[in-house]
Amino acid sequence: MKKVEVKGMSCMHCVGSVEKALSAIEGVTDVKVSLDDACATYEETSPVDEAKIKEVITKIGFEAGEVK
Repeated sequence: MKKVEVKGMSCMHCVGSVEKALSAIEGVTDVKVSLDDACATYEETSPVDEAKIKEVITKIGFEAGEVK
């Protein structure tokens, strides 16, 4: 499981936006976003570039932290 910090979320609509965006990335599954913890977790079915994860989060208006 991978985890990425997501800054700037303020409501469940934000959570849904991040879940939808990350789920659309090929190789990413089982996305769970926590508003309280300001992060998203996901599984990979194939290797996904961390830069792609950050790019998608940034593109929808949030700030992505380190992928762990």
